[in-house]
Amino acid sequence: MLLEFKVKEELKPNKEILEILKQREYKVIDGAVKVLLKTNLEVITPTQYIITYPTPLTILEYKVNEISSKPFYIKEHNQKYNLKEIKQIFKKIG
Repeated sequence: MLLEFKVKEELKPNKEILEILKQREYKVIDGAVKVLLKTNLEVITPTQYIITYPTPLTILEYKVNEISSKPFYIKEHNQKYNLKEIKQIFKKIG
């Protein structure tokens, strides 16, 4: 038996993050909210911003509820961030 998913919602890239990244080489993989069929379980695939130049980084953006204020996760730092913190990181690395 295979697990079957239905896409409930497509997650589009954050325009502010794209503005920060326009001076860099990167690719974006859209995220999605999927529902496991025959259940009410939701699976969230984050939007991925894969930066290859000048500093390799992978930023994951999760769709979060109002309680969490840090929707971004940088794999290389193993840490969560909010948009303001992401902007500060990019100011530091140039």
